[in-house]
Amino acid sequence: MQVTIELPENLAVNLQSHKGKLSQIFELGLREFKASSSIGYKSVADVLEFFAGLPAPDEILALRPSAEMEAKISELLEKNRREGLSETEEQIWASYEFIEHLVRIAKAKALAQLKK
Repeated sequence: MQVTIELPENLAVNLQSHKGKLSQIFELGLREFKASSSIGYKSVADVLEFFAGLPAPDEILALRPSAEMEAKISELLEKNRREGLSETEEQIWASYEFIEHLVRIAKAKALAQLKK
């Protein structure tokens, strides 16, 4: 399908050098745009912002998921047991696994720091 769109001049110039990959660029951009409004994206952003604040080891050890995140995790677990997850839900789940991985590493390092 051919689509015509109006773009700001600077964006059009920037896209010129990627002309052969425009469909991939739009697909990735659309996926990120959809994800940015989802709880999975917000949760990742919240955790990364917390770490960007350079918290003390005891603050890291006290870190817990928000009630909103816990509810979404429970919902996804239940849906996965009942019927399976959609592709979008799989992506959200993967973001939660990534968050958990980061938090576990941070907590292990924080605990080691406190034991010194």
